[in-house]
Amino acid sequence: MSAAPAAAEAVLGHRFDRPELLAMALTHPGAAPGGGYERLEFLGDRVLGLVVTHMLYEAFPDEPEGALSRRLAALVRRESLAEVARSLGLGRFIRLARGEPEESLRDNPALLADVTEAAIGALYLDGGLEVAAAFVRRRWSGPMTAAKSPPHDPKTRLQEWAQGRGRPLPHYRVVATEGPAHEPSFVIEVAVEGLAPVQASGRSKRAAETAAAAALLARIETGGEGR
Repeated sequence: MSAAPAAAEAVLGHRFDRPELLAMALTHPGAAPGGGYERLEFLGDRVLGLVVTHMLYEAFPDEPEGALSRRLAALVRRESLAEVARSLGLGRFIRLARGEPEESLRDNPALLADVTEAAIGALYLDGGLEVAAAFVRRRWSGPMTAAKSPPHDPKTRLQEWAQGRGRPLPHYRVVATEGPAHEPSFVIEVAVEGLAPVQASGRSKRAAETAAAAALLARIETGGEGR
């Protein structure tokens, strides 16, 4: 086994009996059509959700389902997964297709999130749920306990603001897609009845929607719009 997979094993904290699983988890689909990380990502996403849900259930015994759901969404979103990947340096191990812009792709939040989920899937298949769960607990316990109260992301807060005033739900639409295909930037507009629409950009549609909602909330809170 090459030095790179061995180093990847070290950061994941597991010696693979089937190193091909780890190699697959670290291979971009463009580098091996039909044999990249996508299937492992699918599996890892479910394993991650199960383990984090169990962690939350045990850590916050007095919280209702809605609060636990908000915590779960924050912990397993793309940005959280990408931060885990960055903390481990997983980007340097990813096998990319020849000719791809390596520097930008290796720090691309979407790619890092996918690889993190694929690595969890590989850990599950190689060592079972106990091994995968141990990895998830090591990397997610800190962020989980750092949030003293259930997070209210800007989109949820804006929706609650609108509903509390009897208005229709916020409407989001893509205004433009900018940048290269491998690293697009989305411009999203959010509109709420009675308010001027606001636009914001992000490296994913979710991030752009969140930024637009936050901008509109800031306008409401500072300018008193829509009282």
